[in-house]
Amino acid sequence: QVQLVESGGGLVQPGGSLRLSCVLSGSIFSINAMGWYRQAPGKERELVAAITSGGSTNYADSVKGRFTISSDNAKNTVYLQMNNLKPEDTAVYYCNAKLRRTVYVAFRDYWGQGTQVTVSS
Repeated sequence: QVQLVESGGGLVQPGGSLRLSCVLSGSIFSINAMGWYRQAPGKERELVAAITSGGSTNYADSVKGRFTISSDNAKNTVYLQMNNLKPEDTAVYYCNAKLRRTVYVAFRDYWGQGTQVTVSS
């Protein structure tokens, strides 16, 4: 069984910072990439940032220069440092992992339960 557990969400004022963490556990053969998505009320889920097993990163234009994704491969943990937060960053943030559990199956997406981030004064 694969499990993704997020932490670090909460309420923060505009201009503030938060750091999200996501720990991946379970029987895993290979990880292709991990990342963060978010979904605001009435909107579709969107990619925020992703990092490959080789360390390449990808960011949504709306968060470039403010958010930083990093990972600790030894701990199967991915982080999202969010600085200069804006009200429009308010959403449920979901951790994602693209992995396969054995050499005999294809890569697929796994999701955490989500953590709420609210940016408000």
